[in-house]
Amino acid sequence: MSIGLHHVEIWVEDAERAAAEWTWILGRLGWTADGAWPGGFSWRAGDLYISFTEAPRQRGSHDRRREGLNHLAFRGGGPHDVDRIVAEAPAHGWTPLYAERYPHAGGPDHHAGWLENGSGFKVEIVADAPDEGVRG
Repeated sequence: MSIGLHHVEIWVEDAERAAAEWTWILGRLGWTADGAWPGGFSWRAGDLYISFTEAPRQRGSHDRRREGLNHLAFRGGGPHDVDRIVAEAPAHGWTPLYAERYPHAGGPDHHAGWLENGSGFKVEIVADAPDEGVRG
């Protein structure tokens, strides 16, 4: 038996709007576009993929503060990589969260940035240890 996540499916209200936001951040993090269909798309990192599909019966917007998914945490490279991603995010529809505590909102030894998109989905971009190198 293999261990780990196989995929994550996220239901969205509007796949075209979601693609504009998620395509930037997943591409920036090194994920690869994996497919598209009417009302949806997917991205892959190794064996894991995330699909975004228009919800068949939308019942309001996503609220990360309610029971359910709070956020997805992604590896973001070194601390400088995370800093660049957080700085670029507003131009791509993502709002930085916890700015007053950035980059240590998760604790003094945790370098990360939290972002929220227009649909209320939150992501955490986590830095590797400083000596693990920086991606271009």
